[in-house]
Amino acid sequence: MPFALRHALKLQWLSVWWVYILGLLPAVWGFYLGASDQLGADPVKTFERFLGLWAIRFLLLTLLITPLRDVFGLNYLRYRRATGLLCFYYALMHLSVYMILDQALDMSLIIDDLLKRPFIMLGMATFVILSVLALTSNNASIKRLGKKWVWLHRFVYIAVICGGLHYVLSTKILSMEQYFYVGLLVAMLAYRVYRPLMMKKRKLARAAAKT
Repeated sequence: MPFALRHALKLQWLSVWWVYILGLLPAVWGFYLGASDQLGADPVKTFERFLGLWAIRFLLLTLLITPLRDVFGLNYLRYRRATGLLCFYYALMHLSVYMILDQALDMSLIIDDLLKRPFIMLGMATFVILSVLALTSNNASIKRLGKKWVWLHRFVYIAVICGGLHYVLSTKILSMEQYFYVGLLVAMLAYRVYRPLMMKKRKLARAAAKT
């Protein structure tokens, strides 16, 4: 990648707080569309899926930060906590719409839905994992957990699998958009498997260059 382009893409000017502000704008827009009756015949379901899709998008952005650094030399690590938390916030809003607006906080209906539709259970599992990761995505937890923190946050890949299945099974017929996002999730998982081999090859190449 040309130096000038890489320098422009570093986004040194972009504050982390702007990531949060810009990242929450879709939720505000979706709420406005719902409040102004512009979400179609089933606004609750449309809003619910809208929020879920944005959770998937921010999960992908969070996972994309490592390959962007490894392959293109673009270091966005300072934004990873923000994108990860935005993923959690959208998942929380997605779940809240389901439980409050869709199921009216009727626990018997929610439990019945969990038992009848396995993809709901997968979504709940994804949310539990994202909750744990969000609660420990602070400097105090990193210091307290030490090496265990790295191991714990690898559970994000389990969240990718559960969340991806939840997304796929939520509709009877997959759209091109769903194929696109699922393809990206699979690519991120494949990169995670391939990365140790790639880094080992690079280390050996650097060692050979020094001799």
